[in-house]
Amino acid sequence: MRNKRAMAFLPHRVAVLALDDVVGLDLGMPTQVFGTARTLDDVPFYTVGVCAPGGGPVRSSAGFRVLPEHGLELLAAADTVVVPGVRGGPPLDTGTLDPTVTAALRAAHARGARVMAICTGAFVLAAAGLLAGRRATTHWAYADRFRRLHPDVDLDPAVLFVDDGDVLTSAGVAAGLDLCLHVLRGDHGSEVAARAARRCVVPPWRDGGQAQYIERPVPRDPDSGTAATREWARQRLSEPVTLRELAGHARMSVRTFTRRFRAETGLSPAQWLLRQRTDHARLLLETTDLAVEQVARRSGFGTAVALRQRLRQHVGVTPSAYRRTFRVDDALTGGGAGRPARRR
Repeated sequence: MRNKRAMAFLPHRVAVLALDDVVGLDLGMPTQVFGTARTLDDVPFYTVGVCAPGGGPVRSSAGFRVLPEHGLELLAAADTVVVPGVRGGPPLDTGTLDPTVTAALRAAHARGARVMAICTGAFVLAAAGLLAGRRATTHWAYADRFRRLHPDVDLDPAVLFVDDGDVLTSAGVAAGLDLCLHVLRGDHGSEVAARAARRCVVPPWRDGGQAQYIERPVPRDPDSGTAATREWARQRLSEPVTLRELAGHARMSVRTFTRRFRAETGLSPAQWLLRQRTDHARLLLETTDLAVEQVARRSGFGTAVALRQRLRQHVGVTPSAYRRTFRVDDALTGGGAGRPARRR
């Protein structure tokens, strides 16, 4: 039986908006990821509901119909609104949207709800006017069409997702998993996100961006990758690792290694190492009582000052503040569940 502390907790409310021609995989991802996020005593961090204009039914792109349990009124009570991708209709064809849907989305955002789009769901947010002047992404195959319809959006088709504060967008299809896990990580910390990822049997973090999946005219040699060197570097995050050493481990010239590394991950070796060290530092802050100076050394930043600067730049807080927010012992016992998910 749940204790009184858990019973008093009100989960963060997530509304998933299904429109005609909704992509089935996109529709199921938020329910799966957020619905899996629980404390060890099985207290859910989120409740997830699916809605549609008029309550549906809604045609999917996979040959079946969806029967949502809610109409657009669900958006009025949601803390987070997720818009899955669509395969056709006015958002993709003309860049327009049903005025009723536009009004509901804009009202939810105006009152403070976090708004997310998966894949071509970015077309829906753009048609509703929620991406104007913002940085966003969508499936790489739709990038040119998106730019034609919405030139006022700063589109970046090379990344897996874009976090622009209270409006977030993901690249194509499975990148929605990356975005949902990113939001979960930001709301409740890396341990909770990693546990949800394990339940979903997916990695808690994927390296690089969407660029590595864009079709290329000439296939790459599968035996000439940098994966083994990346794993070698992960085991040495506390040590200074130079580009020349990375290239040497991969038995490539520096120039060839850098080119192939970026093609495979979407990042330069230096950017990738910085991300790995940041993630490791965050995990140590969440799961250990090591002093900040020790965390900095073990994650490869060397000094507490360098780690503090990086965390301020990356997540906007100091190491001490981050540790107070995401104490894993708090989250695992249900204490972390008492905190409302942060507005981003």
